Amino acid sequence: MIGAQSKKFTWIFVFFLFVAVVLFAANAGTILVLNAPVRSDVIVVLAGETDLRPSRGLELLREGYGRRLLINVPAQTKIYDLTQVQLAQNYVRSLAEADSIAICPIEGLSTRDESRDVERCLPQDGNRVLLVTSEFHTRRALSIFRHELKGKVFSVAIVRDDKQFGTRWWLHREWAKTCVDEWLRVIWWYGVDRWR
Repeated sequence: MIGAQSKKFTWIFVFFLFVAVVLFAANAGTILVLNAPVRSDVIVVLAGETDLRPSRGLELLREGYGRRLLINVPAQTKIYDLTQVQLAQNYVRSLAEADSIAICPIEGLSTRDESRDVERCLPQDGNRVLLVTSEFHTRRALSIFRHELKGKVFSVAIVRDDKQFGTRWWLHREWAKTCVDEWLRVIWWYGVDRWR
């Protein structure tokens, strides 16, 4: 009798576990995405993608979401004979809003390290910060910046790139790779890095 009840309980547990896994998988892409931009003192475009992120940051600046735009650029990266910082500076000089835009050289290789580099680039009156990053990176980036830079108020705006990611991640191979990679990073952040 006890063995039959134990088997029944095991099957019920396995069924609910299966349902939970399926529900999580179906929503895994959506869970990664936060899009809640708030008017801020400064807009910070996170390093990484160099076309859509800066364009979105500029768009938000023009819409009045911030008074200043800070573009994070890897400090050590070279493209042929120019550093990426030099290329970014050339780009900024060509813009009508150049006086409101600054480049922040990023030494770190992780979002956590990037947050520390950003801290030294933020203006003194930059207490409210709007982060601009790729859609899949928003939840983790917001969590990291809030954890690392206490005393600042953060919000986040997405940059959508349908070639790289979509919330229905199972429809495209690249989306699936991005989703799995980001979930590994989320797990690492919440399970390890956050506690160091």
